[in-house]
Amino acid sequence: MSATPPSDRGPTGGSGRRLRQLAELPVSVLNGVGSAAERDLAELGIDTVLDLLTHYPRRYIDGTRLVPIAELAEGEKATVLADVVRVSRPPAGYGRGRRRTPSRVEVEIDDGTGRLKVVFFNQAWRAKQLPVGTLALFYGPIGSYRGALQMGSPTVEVLRGSDDEAEPADGARSGRVFPVYPLSDRANLTSARISRFAREALDRAGELDDPLPSSWRQRLALVDRTTAFDHIHRPTSMGQREPARRRLAFDELFRLQLALVLRQHRLAEDAQGIRHVVTRADGEPTLVDLFVGRLPFTLTGAQLAAIASISEDLGGALPMHRLLQGDVGSGKTVVAVAAMLVAVEGGHQGALMAPTEVLAEQHATEVRSLLEGLSVPDHGTLEGRRPLRVALLTSKTAAAERAIIYSGLADGTVDILIGTHALLTDQVGFRSLGAVVIDEQHRFGVEQRAALRAKGRGEDGAGRDPDLLVMTATPIPRTAAMVVFGDLDMTVIDEMPPGRLPITTSWLRSPLEVEEAWSRVRLEVAAGHRAFVVCPLVEGSDRVQASSAIAEAERLAEAELSGLAVGLLHGQMRAADKEAAMADFRSGRLDVLVATTVIEVGVDVPEATVMVIEDADRFGIAQLHQLRGRVGRAGDPAWCFLLSENDAPEAAARLSAMERTGDGFELADVDLELRGEGTILGARQKGSSDLKAAKLLSDQDLVVKARAVAVDLVAEDPGLAGHGSLVDELRIFIDENEAEFLFKS
Repeated sequence: MSATPPSDRGPTGGSGRRLRQLAELPVSVLNGVGSAAERDLAELGIDTVLDLLTHYPRRYIDGTRLVPIAELAEGEKATVLADVVRVSRPPAGYGRGRRRTPSRVEVEIDDGTGRLKVVFFNQAWRAKQLPVGTLALFYGPIGSYRGALQMGSPTVEVLRGSDDEAEPADGARSGRVFPVYPLSDRANLTSARISRFAREALDRAGELDDPLPSSWRQRLALVDRTTAFDHIHRPTSMGQREPARRRLAFDELFRLQLALVLRQHRLAEDAQGIRHVVTRADGEPTLVDLFVGRLPFTLTGAQLAAIASISEDLGGALPMHRLLQGDVGSGKTVVAVAAMLVAVEGGHQGALMAPTEVLAEQHATEVRSLLEGLSVPDHGTLEGRRPLRVALLTSKTAAAERAIIYSGLADGTVDILIGTHALLTDQVGFRSLGAVVIDEQHRFGVEQRAALRAKGRGEDGAGRDPDLLVMTATPIPRTAAMVVFGDLDMTVIDEMPPGRLPITTSWLRSPLEVEEAWSRVRLEVAAGHRAFVVCPLVEGSDRVQASSAIAEAERLAEAELSGLAVGLLHGQMRAADKEAAMADFRSGRLDVLVATTVIEVGVDVPEATVMVIEDADRFGIAQLHQLRGRVGRAGDPAWCFLLSENDAPEAAARLSAMERTGDGFELADVDLELRGEGTILGARQKGSSDLKAAKLLSDQDLVVKARAVAVDLVAEDPGLAGHGSLVDELRIFIDENEAEFLFKS
């Protein structure tokens, strides 16, 4: 990096250095980054100068709040920032009864106001962690021994190693703010060393190009980019941190929203949509009318509103891109079927893709049952009509049946196709694909979604784009949905069907409490109901001590559930065996099904009223909520038992939340708070950058602002012709194919 004036920097001679330039510079350009340091930085995902500057501190130590050693008092807990001046390991001795005393490491520290002994018991590794010359933060209780104050077994944060370059002489240490960076045990790095590299990078980079005009920054109350990077890495006061983080968080969210809005705009620009028949000109009832009228239950207001908004989309000229979000058991499948029927009404076809064979088979059974008795026009028959045909296609579909399905898709006699990834194969070709439904959207990537939609155009490209409805039964917070699904319109089913009772959920910790679960299983089976038992692993493992489904099924059949018909279902079974196990469970030949998470989504056995989840602490909240939703689906009282002796803080928070509420959206907020953005962004669209500074729960206002600015900008300048800096920046954070699609004009 040069020290040339800002006016000479930037690929287009802009007013500052662009992020692309930082992304093209390896960290080895920095002083002190040799091959060893380069390898250590790579362990943290830092390969370029941009990686380094976006490796933000995880917290800060306020030097103004530190307690000088000279002012410490016995009986208090204190935070001390000091240098290690002596390390010793006194030999272990013998106490009363000839019992060997614990080994200890004694460290003497000095902060300029005095010295303090710090003692660690049975932590021999501290001698290696804290050699003489180390600068560290020590937090722990102050006691006394033989008239002298000492700190016992504190928590330690190493800020500067003994081999690191000494701090610059910049005044009293107590007045400084010390950044603490995320580190790795595999990397020989300290916060002080990373801080020094970051300071050098900022000094040599100089002024940074800012794609946000000053008028926007003022309106959004954001600092400029140069200030943001400077204050995030080397604040001179604690008050500088949050404005810096908010600006960098906005940049992350804005880039992501801009990519999603551009994608939405490009899809609309290239679209060849289908205006579907929503109401018949002759006033006769449509297939949707007949379908809804024949249902053995009344749709909720939320379901009817969802069908209305989806129908409005389907009747428009542009292809629908809509996300249907609903809690477990809210009735999304009925809405999805209605959407496909609108396509069938006009002579087109519908497709529903599910992530697993079990779920695809479940959907096929349910949809065939819901549509039984409905017919469609067919001029090749004497009656002029034929039964509406639903086909199922998975990897296990026999070759002869496949050939029949392929033929029916090609000539239009298969009206709705349900299946797994098998729908994406080249052999699957539709006469006229009008509506695509993708269930459990987070299990599929953008390319798979696009590949299924592309089948509407056909091999010759002469067809039309089908309407797209993606569904998720894993509720996510609104702001997170805006980040992950920002290129989709959103419909939320926030009402449960009448008659669904809350599922009684209990976290059982002790063997005595666990008896409650097995007693309930026996009572419910005696009443004609059935039960699931879920284990996190298929086979036992020395590395992960969790229940094995195979061994547990055998054990339960001989012990707590002896006399009951206990079956087994897991993902490694042959397809025929899985199907047989499910059939036996549905029919009642099996009373209890011991399974892995293969039953997490979609499995619908109305008679199931008990869910026992073993080692429940090993599951995430979303999984636990999905599993709980497998019972009580017929309106009977139902129970979910969470078996776990683990009361560690995070596990306890998850399991307590499950006990407290059955609201999937509330649980999604808890999940986001506990596990962070990575939980949600694991489902993100391609083309979205990782969130390092942004926090979706606390930055909801920034999500909304970033979306609004992105929408306004694309409306004013669809090709971003006047925003070359932004285009250049987006290309850094999105994949090449996505960039070509977004910026092809």
